[in-house]
Amino acid sequence: MRPSIRNAILAAALLPLLHATGAAAQPADTTQLRRELERITARHAGVTGISVRNLATGESLSIRGEETFPSASLIKVAILVTLLDEVHQERVRLDERSTLIARDRVGGSGVLKHMASGLEPTLADYAWLMTTLSDNTATNLLLDKLDIRSVGLKMEALGLPHTKVHSKTFRRATSIAPDSSALYGFGVTTPDETTQLFTMLHEGRAVSAALDSVALDMLFANQDANMMTRWLPDGTRVAHKTGSVDRSRNDCGIMNTPAAPIALCVMTRENEDTTYRIDNTAHLLIARIAREVYRHYNPAEELPALPVIGGG
Repeated sequence: MRPSIRNAILAAALLPLLHATGAAAQPADTTQLRRELERITARHAGVTGISVRNLATGESLSIRGEETFPSASLIKVAILVTLLDEVHQERVRLDERSTLIARDRVGGSGVLKHMASGLEPTLADYAWLMTTLSDNTATNLLLDKLDIRSVGLKMEALGLPHTKVHSKTFRRATSIAPDSSALYGFGVTTPDETTQLFTMLHEGRAVSAALDSVALDMLFANQDANMMTRWLPDGTRVAHKTGSVDRSRNDCGIMNTPAAPIALCVMTRENEDTTYRIDNTAHLLIARIAREVYRHYNPAEELPALPVIGGG
């Protein structure tokens, strides 16, 4: 048989398979999504970074995603992953207890600051409080167990060199990077690196499949509904973590949508609106972005109508 005839027969036999695999691998066009996100962020009085990844197809979109932003409490995801890595290495146990004493209490978010001295929660208890209520006292007690530097080292090992925690919360004197602390506060990261961290948790590659599932269970229980989850359909499960300081508001995580799980990270800095009201303009911006990303991947799904709030 001549080579040309043999090649034609082989091509005809492979054509259906090539079409099938090509259709499955072909990513959706994100041009319109990018255009809409750029339109939304252009109206915000502040700097916005966005990173999106379809966890079924690998398709991604990044707008200022490589830039560094103050993490605020978003860095607690990195602390959680580092804690679970220490558990995996059998250096600590989640059922290990640590006593709360008066000097441990710090301000800001959380409930432990109201609890009596002598309480002996487990490390798992502290992790749940840090993740679901962003408890600052719990965070500091975990950092006492971990050592602040270990968080950065774990992130570097995962290929996330710009994700760092600088100090304990409300304890600037503990900073291991004073110059970076002055610029970024408690911690620093990028939208792209945070999306990658959530991707690794989803795939069971951050620590281990079992321990990454533990982290996601905590992140699904996050109680802050002011940003990413605000205008999503009822019942949408989102594993996420927020972070708020005066001029930066962040929310990053995984939206479980009918079409696919979507990793989304929205970070802001230099915001003009520094209030802590529910309708802070950065909160509304992040909610709008999450809704638009959800709609892009699930065009047939019915979404709640957007309320009319001051400037739209």
